[in-house]
Amino acid sequence: MSRGKPMEKRDFIYLDHNATTPIDPDAVEAMVRVMEEFGNPSCSYELGIRAKAAVEDSRRRVADLLGCDGEEVIFTSGGSESNNMVLKGVVDFRSPEKCHIITSAVEHPAILNPALFLMELGAEVTFLGVDGAGRVDPEEVRRAIRSDTRLISIMLANNETGTLEPIDEISAIAREREIPIHTDAAQAVGKIPIDVHALGVDFLSVAGHKLYAPKGIGALFIRKGRKLTPLIHGAAQERGNRAGTENVILSVGLGVACNTAKARLQSDRIMMKEMRDRLETLLFDGVEGLVLNGHPRERLPNTLNVSVPGLPGSEILEGIHGLCASTGAACHGKSVRLSHVLSAMSVSPEIGMGALRLTVGRSNTMEQIDKAAEWIIRRVKEMRNGPSAPDHRHGQG
Repeated sequence: MSRGKPMEKRDFIYLDHNATTPIDPDAVEAMVRVMEEFGNPSCSYELGIRAKAAVEDSRRRVADLLGCDGEEVIFTSGGSESNNMVLKGVVDFRSPEKCHIITSAVEHPAILNPALFLMELGAEVTFLGVDGAGRVDPEEVRRAIRSDTRLISIMLANNETGTLEPIDEISAIAREREIPIHTDAAQAVGKIPIDVHALGVDFLSVAGHKLYAPKGIGALFIRKGRKLTPLIHGAAQERGNRAGTENVILSVGLGVACNTAKARLQSDRIMMKEMRDRLETLLFDGVEGLVLNGHPRERLPNTLNVSVPGLPGSEILEGIHGLCASTGAACHGKSVRLSHVLSAMSVSPEIGMGALRLTVGRSNTMEQIDKAAEWIIRRVKEMRNGPSAPDHRHGQG
């Protein structure tokens, strides 16, 4: 999207729901109501009791969406904190060199950078490669396990391509060796059914703003019997797992958003897939040589990642003022730096430079999908053949 004057709410088409989502109206309403409840949940008088009840009700709603008990959910500031808490929480910092962690090369930076930090301290980390669709081979996980492996962390759905990883197969291997397994489910929760028991995971990260909750709130599922060293030390909030006075307002927002997500999961999945598939069909019909990045079937229902070979994705989007979307590469002069995800998938620079991540959500309509496809097709033809009208670069028409 090009820079310029602020756009009015209805002046754009938002196809970047994997980046963040608008807050669910019911969540906004619930948060406004609870703002009047200023009590500390740790206090035993009426104000504190009401605040505590609001937090626990929200915890139950998150647990219902994940298929676990409320006792197994703790609130965090978001997916990044949840991920950091798991990776750092399994390490004995008195002897980090005795800790081995397995993860993949396509993880979010909130996994990769904590892993690199732990390596600097002496821990050992294996970064597994992926196939051309971005999937981890469970047998590669099996071969990577060592006697000192303390954690396996593989994401559930990729934020760039939407590719789904075979977590149930990987968790079965982990259980055979009694190794804890974590999955970063930030992109998956609210888009596909999540059942922590069916997945077989011990830890699962949630990011609120990816599922129509506010930014600054997340959750972490910790299976009963599993222990982590707290990332934040202090008082005994969150059953001793995370110190600090609970954020009642944001917790309520996440709880309501999870409740909404559970209620409309099936209808949202159908709606998102129909819009994603229509966008895909229109673009492949209208853009010669278009390439799909990611798995054609095992992917999130809302995510489409395609490449226009030879054309920088950033320049495609810069010429469409009204479209909000993301790219998969950064271009500097004549050089192209692909995202680590596309690089791990062995996507060539010529193809990867033209990557566009288009992710639909509740705020979209089929009319917007048709219009967005029209804008992208027009822009690509303009870049390949030259402009046919002076107003095309603005995405109007």
